[in-house]
Amino acid sequence: MPNAKVLSEKKAIVAALEEQLKNASSGVLVDYKGITVAEDTALRAELRQNDVQYAVVKNTLVRFALDDAGLKELDGVLSGTTSLATSAGDPIAPMRVVNKYAKQLGEGKFNIKGGFMDGKVISLEEIMALAELPSKDVLQAQALGMMLAPITSLAIVLKAIAEKDGEPAQAPAAE
Repeated sequence: MPNAKVLSEKKAIVAALEEQLKNASSGVLVDYKGITVAEDTALRAELRQNDVQYAVVKNTLVRFALDDAGLKELDGVLSGTTSLATSAGDPIAPMRVVNKYAKQLGEGKFNIKGGFMDGKVISLEEIMALAELPSKDVLQAQALGMMLAPITSLAIVLKAIAEKDGEPAQAPAAE
């Protein structure tokens, strides 16, 4: 039986992991067994740029945290090496970055084990589909572009009509 100090440290780790899971809009569990230090450093840098928390976790401790956070369905994937990537902001960010590295590094080297979004476990197929979506900023820019497109087209047509009817469109001169 572990001594009281070790037990209290482990309880604190589980509580912190549980809080991280509950505050996260999404998260991904990853098997990182074949990754090099350089690849891991690049992965962590990109995850930081996307405001994603990433850490290697002990399966037993994360199992307790997952169970307490209501994500017990993920217990089955907790074997071997495990790391956890979570995001409280952009829910697609951890999936997108981790999936990108899984593709780059290849099968067997860096694999997605499972994930969750909005407090619900999602399948690997859903994770892959969500990972292909552009970032939140890109989606917002695309939506704004679609809203501005009709206005821009109208302005171009009006300018063409004004130029056709006479002189090039200019501001009237003040006398």
